Amino acid sequence: MRAHPIRRTVLTCVATVSVTTLALALKPHSQPATAAPHIPASSRSPAVPGGTGSGGASGKRTLTGETVQTRYGPVQVEITVDGAKITAVRAVKTPSGDRRSQDIASSSVPTLVQETLDAQSARIDTVSGATFTSEGYISSLQSALDQARG
Repeated sequence: MRAHPIRRTVLTCVATVSVTTLALALKPHSQPATAAPHIPASSRSPAVPGGTGSGGASGKRTLTGETVQTRYGPVQVEITVDGAKITAVRAVKTPSGDRRSQDIASSSVPTLVQETLDAQSARIDTVSGATFTSEGYISSLQSALDQARG
């Protein structure tokens, strides 16, 4: 006697949903590091003080931002400012725990550096596919810029 086709379809659907639910419920083998907090673009402040009044610091200075722990590893940014202008940016630390993290960092950091030099602030977009690295970069960059203002 053959099994009823509707019964087979229902059992297949139930099995598929069960397996999918179990697969999505799996946790990673290790506990990920705390990701960098998201800083909306609207709340980021400009690089260094401009305009009138106090005049800001003059001269060339190199400042290193805080090390930000992301899910895939630490990110730290160093900036060079000359007066009120960001003249150079360098990622001192980038995620390097595995080959994929290294590849993502090596392709996203040059874009982030160029955006920083163009924007002259931390008001830059995250790089698609490198969200954690981008957010860590922006947070570290902002801390370096805060030092430039202080």
